[in-house]
Amino acid sequence: MNEERIVLAHGGGGSLGHRLLGEILLPELSNPILNELADAAVVDSPGSRLAFTTDSFVVKPLFFRGGDIGRLAVSGTVNDLAVSGAKALWLSLGLVIEEGFLIENLRRIMRSVHRTAGEAGVQVVCGDTKVVGRGEADGLFVSTSGIGVVPEGVKLSPASARPGDAVIVNGPLGEHGIAIMSEREGISFETPVVSDVAPLGGLIEEILATAPEIHVMRDPTRGGVASALNEIAESSGVTITLSEPDVPVSPVVAAACDMLGLDVLSVANEGKVLVVCTESSARQVLDAMQTHPLGREAKVIGSAGEPRGVGLVLKTSVGGQRIVDMPYGEALPRIC
Repeated sequence: MNEERIVLAHGGGGSLGHRLLGEILLPELSNPILNELADAAVVDSPGSRLAFTTDSFVVKPLFFRGGDIGRLAVSGTVNDLAVSGAKALWLSLGLVIEEGFLIENLRRIMRSVHRTAGEAGVQVVCGDTKVVGRGEADGLFVSTSGIGVVPEGVKLSPASARPGDAVIVNGPLGEHGIAIMSEREGISFETPVVSDVAPLGGLIEEILATAPEIHVMRDPTRGGVASALNEIAESSGVTITLSEPDVPVSPVVAAACDMLGLDVLSVANEGKVLVVCTESSARQVLDAMQTHPLGREAKVIGSAGEPRGVGLVLKTSVGGQRIVDMPYGEALPRIC
């Protein structure tokens, strides 16, 4: 790496973050489990296969339409386990609280953690709290780790996509990133944008029970769909092609992205799952999604093909094509 210091873009889920991971972190920590770079590490344990994941959350503002940092933390960790095929069971919760933070706001966030954990069917079983000086934590930082159990026969990996596979998403893109941005910057739309943040464990369990021929699942958070699908393409050695008319985007999010010069494919989501499965099982996956409240607007948005020297291609609405690169950093920082 040529950079001498960490910049915000290193945390954005894009190419600069991948360089940080590949050139600084992995050389020191490399092992077969970590090197898979999945959302959760699946490890063999006597009598079962466990999935283990960890994450930190630094959203600003802490409260936003559709959720808050507490709902975000629980959902994000549950979803990382779920897209690895695991049923989430236990979470840890670490809090770094800035001096002067309102007790009532902390109560609100803990109530949200409790509600979301109940919705996801998980327990918070351990944690830690630290208080730091004013100006040292921007209010509140939250760290979570999660453990889940992977059922027998479930094997999902970013390296498992194959030519001919279908790519499916469970609903409209970009809602979380635009909701955070609009509140932070005081931008109002005729129809307010509400974050999609939600725990997806129940939806993903139904998908796996219905359609066994699933190769990859990924939640497109930082860096959005562009980052997630480029990662899958690179790991699997395929080129993924999306059809722009089939990519679900609400009119208000599309208008916001046009106004702000953002590519919706690079905007973060917190209640979406990408499913890469055999073409023959795509109908089963769609049916399972569309009968669940969190997947009613699910669509097939593209397919995997033979490698063409690029990871992700978008067939545009006007009949052209463009390469969708992995984002360099993060267009909207501090959103998850």
